[in-house]
Amino acid sequence: MNKNRLEAFSDGVLAIIITIMVLELHVPEEPTWQALFEQAPAFFSYLLSFVYVGIYWNNHHHMLHLAGKINGTILWANLHLLFWLSLFPFTTRWMDEMSFVSIPVLVYGLNLLLAAIAYYILETCLIRQQGRDGALAQALGRDWKAKISPPIYVFGIAVALLQPLVSIAAYTVVAALWLLPDRRVERFLARQEREP
Repeated sequence: MNKNRLEAFSDGVLAIIITIMVLELHVPEEPTWQALFEQAPAFFSYLLSFVYVGIYWNNHHHMLHLAGKINGTILWANLHLLFWLSLFPFTTRWMDEMSFVSIPVLVYGLNLLLAAIAYYILETCLIRQQGRDGALAQALGRDWKAKISPPIYVFGIAVALLQPLVSIAAYTVVAALWLLPDRRVERFLARQEREP
C-alpha cells in the first residue's frame, strides 16, 4: 500500500491534538500581569505537551520518508501510536488542573511511556517490512535516544508519588534530548545522493 494516506491522516490527527491542547488554555479573568502569571503552570504543561507532539510529528515524518510500501500491520501500529498521542490533551489538562500533584503527573508519565512504546512498535514494523538492511534501519543506527528515554520515563513515573516536580523535570529532560536536532535521516539521505 502507498504511505501517502497514512501520512496525511497522521498529520491531521496531530494537528487536531495540538488544537485541542491550545483550546484548553484559559484567558486570564483580569487584565493584569498577576492574572497572566497565574496561567504560567497551564502554559508550561501545554508547552511541554506541544513539544512532545512536535517531536513525534518530526520523527514520524522522517521515519515515513524512508518507508517504502506499508501493510496492514503498519496501519494498526500507526493507529496505536495515534491513540496514545490523542490522550495528551486529557493527561495534560488533568495534570495542570490538579496543580501537578502525584497521580495526574504519574498518569502523564505513563502516557508518555506508552506513546514511546507505540512509536517503537511502529518503527519495528517498518523496519521488518524493509528488512534489516533497509533504509530506515541503516539511518537509525543504534538509536541511543530511543533507548535512554523509557528508563527516564519509568524513573519519573516511579518518583511521581513522592516528588511530582522531579517527575516533571525527568519528562522535560527527555523532551530536551529529543529537541536536539537529530540529523540521522538527513545524513543518510545525503550519503545516498552522493553514492553513484
